[in-house]
Amino acid sequence: MLRSFFRRRHGDENVMPDMVDDGSMEGDSTGIEALTALKQFEKMHRLDPNLPLDELDEVETALNSANIEKGTEIDQILAEDNSPYPEVRASVRNYDVEMPVNTIRAWTIGMLLCTIGSAVNMLLSLRNPSISLSTLAIQLIAYPIGLGWDLIFPDRVFTVFGIKFNLKPGPFNFKEHVIIVVMSNAAYGGGALYATDVILAQEIWYKQSFGWAWQILFGISTLCTGYGLAGLARRFLVWPAAMIWPADLINCTLFYTLHDHSPSDPARTNGWSISRYRWFLIVMAGSFAWYWFPGYLFQGLSWMCWITWIWPENVIVNQLFGGQSGYGLFPITLDWSIISGYLLSPLASPFHAIANVVGGVTFFFVIVSLGIQYSNTWYSAYLPVQESHSYDNTGQRYDVLRILNENLHFDEAKYHTYSPLYLPTQFALSYGLSFAAVAAVIVHVGLYHGKDIWNQWKLARHQEDDVHMRLMKKYRDAEDWWYIILFAVMLGMSFAVVCAWDTSFPWWAFVICILIPVVWTIPIGIIQAITNIQLGLNVLTEYVIGYMLPGRPLVMMMFKNYGYLVMSQALYFIQDLKLGHYMKVPPRVMFWSQLIASVWSAIVQIAVMNWALGAIPDICTDGQVNQFDCPSAKVFFTASVIWGAIGPARMFSGKALYSSLQWFWLVGAVAPVISWFFVRRYPRSLWRYVNFPLVFGGSGWIPPATVYIYYCWGIVGTVFNFFIRRRKTGWWLQYNYLTSAALDVGLLLSTLVIFFSLTLSHTKAPEWFGNTVAKSTMDTTAQAIQKHVQPGEIFGPLEWP
Repeated sequence: MLRSFFRRRHGDENVMPDMVDDGSMEGDSTGIEALTALKQFEKMHRLDPNLPLDELDEVETALNSANIEKGTEIDQILAEDNSPYPEVRASVRNYDVEMPVNTIRAWTIGMLLCTIGSAVNMLLSLRNPSISLSTLAIQLIAYPIGLGWDLIFPDRVFTVFGIKFNLKPGPFNFKEHVIIVVMSNAAYGGGALYATDVILAQEIWYKQSFGWAWQILFGISTLCTGYGLAGLARRFLVWPAAMIWPADLINCTLFYTLHDHSPSDPARTNGWSISRYRWFLIVMAGSFAWYWFPGYLFQGLSWMCWITWIWPENVIVNQLFGGQSGYGLFPITLDWSIISGYLLSPLASPFHAIANVVGGVTFFFVIVSLGIQYSNTWYSAYLPVQESHSYDNTGQRYDVLRILNENLHFDEAKYHTYSPLYLPTQFALSYGLSFAAVAAVIVHVGLYHGKDIWNQWKLARHQEDDVHMRLMKKYRDAEDWWYIILFAVMLGMSFAVVCAWDTSFPWWAFVICILIPVVWTIPIGIIQAITNIQLGLNVLTEYVIGYMLPGRPLVMMMFKNYGYLVMSQALYFIQDLKLGHYMKVPPRVMFWSQLIASVWSAIVQIAVMNWALGAIPDICTDGQVNQFDCPSAKVFFTASVIWGAIGPARMFSGKALYSSLQWFWLVGAVAPVISWFFVRRYPRSLWRYVNFPLVFGGSGWIPPATVYIYYCWGIVGTVFNFFIRRRKTGWWLQYNYLTSAALDVGLLLSTLVIFFSLTLSHTKAPEWFGNTVAKSTMDTTAQAIQKHVQPGEIFGPLEWP
């Protein structure tokens, strides 16, 4: 790293190097010190998959030749002047501009959009089909609102009761814009409040209610416990330059584009002179207009499994080439929502991450899955290849109500009378891969990043990876003790939630629950910061509580909510902290904006949920007239029965059908050791790009995502981040992330218009070949099944655990 990485700083530094009379840069270290810094830089980035090899080659050449002049020059370029990563240099400015941030304008617009977005997302999450306002939409909506504010209010200082304030302290700027977006992302970046699914399942199906106070405390604690954890992890996940957080680069690019309409330099963009702002508008408009075809007029463009259109009743053809319940071996789509719907934009993920994910999908969900499916292992011939539902021994969807008594408690006698649980091949494999990913991420991060984590722990804010870290040092930091107090308060609130009401959640179980995000947040955060792909803990939390406290569905739901959501929310907060780091927003303003927005959003969403329960007739029931049947809460309830009542022991232990999947724990722990051995021996080989946590866990969206979706995502990502990046580097650096943002925003706006104008009004899409052909295949209806049982017969064993 930098030479200054190894010394403590006692005061603010000049963020620009001093100039001597001849215009050369004069640092405070000698050439020998520069070589020493380069040596440390090479040591820490030797296995960094995001750092271009030609930059490492230059560093090694300077070190091997002991060329002081060359070493000083490279150190200046890679460390002093800018980020060592080309994508960061292209997306983030390496200087800071003083401008008002903590303004009435930013807080008013931010809280207004936070309130509206929280209420709308909560209400719409109760409906099927559902839709949500994303932070990209808020980023776009906030811009004209900010400009409109400037037209209404004067740039004048007012004094009220001795307090001076200005409603318009200069033009609306991008730092205020960041604060507005950060508020919304902290509040509902992951969709509606996860805790509401627990509350709805508890009240609707388990007929249990603890009242508003419990609900609000539950909602706030699940959101904000993660924030305390995020602040304590920022030295590992925010400050180091290697933690690039690719998704933030899209936001940074869009912020600068909206607030800076200057033209591009053709010499740096492969001859393109169009401004980024104009390019954004063109692509966004095109994306908006185009989605009317796959989204409404010609829906066959989404799932272009044309081979199944020719043989819609052929089981094998639909299994091999079907995109929705098959292997999707001929992936073609013209629908951006298919490409980016689950895994987000492929333009944001580095090619090495895409290759690891697609490689893992191909090996496990195609090659291994084919062997299992056609050998009838796990009785897979009686089930679809891929489905997100579980089945009984007659081939029908598993009816969880048949194993519950009148109090909705698990009835073992009914369970043994009814059926064991059967999973489609790829659904079962997804559990094994989740086990492997959880083990692999700990081992991988320990081997590849263990020393860095220890150094960052010791250096704290004194680490100085790049210019962005040094620029941020002129702002007062949000102290560690702020986050420690917040974490402690939220822990106390959480203990009150689980212990002060009759939840049957033991305090010691909650301690184990919180240890899960404490242990896994940093390892999973490192993987996400480098690759833009987040590994989930939902299966781990279900697995642990299912073994630890079987037969307690409500406890299972709460355990999963705290164990999984605390980490997930912490990573949302960390990603926003990195966004503020890139955009040079004062850390203390970031702290309060995220915290206040989160608390307020939880209150708003709980209020909207309770209003809906009282105001919407027959809510959360099948056949509700306006489709407010609570799809997410229903899935949560089903999972609570399967994991909290049936439990993982009956599925994965002893003589259980899927007990062999337990070997994936060992596979996940051993695989990173193998890659570590080879990459240490051959550091410039392809082994430097192998990431087993991604190989195992990158496919975590399967199901409900499919192999077809992953392949479409991988193809587009490869085109942009491998071929275009290498052949048209200038264009890629200038327009790639902006293109991604424009495609996402155009799709979102088109989806909103279609939803509110056509879906809510029950206007059906045109009935013609382009809309009916893709819906009439065995793949679409999940009926591509090799074997069927006759009425009154079953498949599988006659006795089960």
